[in-house]
Amino acid sequence: MATPTRATAAPAAPAKPVSYRPPSVRAGRALLYVVLSVGGLLMVAPFLWMVLTSFKSMGEVEAFSWLPDGIQWRNYTDALDAAPFGMYFRNSLIVVVGQTIPVLILSTAAGYALAHLPVKGSRTFLNYFIVLLTVPFQVLIVPLFHVVRHIPLAGGNDILGTGGTGWINTWAALIVPFVSGPMYVFLARQFFISLPGELADAARVDGVSELGIFLRIMMPLAKPALVTIALFNMESAWNGFLWPLVATASENLRPLQFGLATFAQSSDIQWPFLMAMSAVATLPMILVFVLGQRYFIAGLANTGLKG
Repeated sequence: MATPTRATAAPAAPAKPVSYRPPSVRAGRALLYVVLSVGGLLMVAPFLWMVLTSFKSMGEVEAFSWLPDGIQWRNYTDALDAAPFGMYFRNSLIVVVGQTIPVLILSTAAGYALAHLPVKGSRTFLNYFIVLLTVPFQVLIVPLFHVVRHIPLAGGNDILGTGGTGWINTWAALIVPFVSGPMYVFLARQFFISLPGELADAARVDGVSELGIFLRIMMPLAKPALVTIALFNMESAWNGFLWPLVATASENLRPLQFGLATFAQSSDIQWPFLMAMSAVATLPMILVFVLGQRYFIAGLANTGLKG
């Protein structure tokens, strides 16, 4: 008669080492969380005050209180009726789309050329773009106005750019000067240089043209950079105020920010209406950022200061 065999116990898994953090490290991390939480609250507070103020009456704003006594939903409808905000939203949308599409094409193409093509003097061009990043836009307004004003054969100008108004008070003045920018070229170049050059070399061996390499290989990999550039440009175009004020005089071309200025043109500022339309104007940019947040963070992470 066979004797039963005793089942051998499986060897116990080795215990995971317990990481020990000194009290100073734990205290430092807790302090970091506290500082970040306070910083986050400070950044959210103005937006929260804007939304809450949009539901207040004028008397509540003058007395200052965080919470409204009663929600004034009519502030939004009355503010929309105070100015042609539908036209302002349309104009801002035209400017955003008209600027962003060329920016994505031209800036990424220039960034790829500086990163992977044997362009003579590419380092000089890169340094030039970096220097341009330090020039504030306010310094360029007057020269840019003269350039737009003296475009040859536009707005009644002759071949020398005199005699008319050029692109002043046209869509071209709001779009064409901003179809590219040094910051966007720099961001695109930094992202493309992070991609392995062997991909382009292998495609060249297979006979793929440089345009094919750019469109079929590099661009699909550059989604984070494209989203990052698009978000930066859309935010800048959507909030544009100074240049449209200089370059346009027609109400039909004025963007959304001029509608917001409707409620702040006198000493008696209509804060509930202004905050209501400010909240509405902010909402599209928040939605765009939320939708592209994953690519935006990846794009910034891959555009470090590389040589």
